[in-house]
Amino acid sequence: MAEEPAFLCDAMLGGLARWLRAAGYSAWFDPHVADGALVRKALEAGKWLLTSDSGIQDRHAVSEGLVRCLFVPRGLSTVEQLGHVLGSLDLPLRPSRCMDCDGELEAVEPAEVAACVPPKVRRVCTEFFRCRVCGKVYWHGTHWVSIRKRLARARELAGRLQGGAGR
Repeated sequence: MAEEPAFLCDAMLGGLARWLRAAGYSAWFDPHVADGALVRKALEAGKWLLTSDSGIQDRHAVSEGLVRCLFVPRGLSTVEQLGHVLGSLDLPLRPSRCMDCDGELEAVEPAEVAACVPPKVRRVCTEFFRCRVCGKVYWHGTHWVSIRKRLARARELAGRLQGGAGR
């Protein structure tokens, strides 16, 4: 894809939004947004609309192709949803974004964030990242092993989709 895709997720896909951020893609989610407002927002922002609601596909802007929309089948786990999106749109994994606010992460010196990091973490981790928007600090602790495994599994599922007859 020539441009960097960004996503709007419907009310059923909040978990997917967080994992898209972990995979390096901007993803917006509001569980209270109405379908019409979500479609308008996607149209105005030029972002991909991800939905598990077949009714959204009947909206004029979606059915006429004015909004780029990808249907995410119901019943998939969050990792399977992520694999579906990555595979359907042929997207690679990229550096993670803030899983809370969607901001970009920047590498920072350990001394810059020492006051925000537990002493045990400061002793074992040397790489830290801070969100440019909300200021949340991240590091590759033990939880990162689990995150990487889930991202790798999603990428594996995406590869199967790309190699299948549906592409």
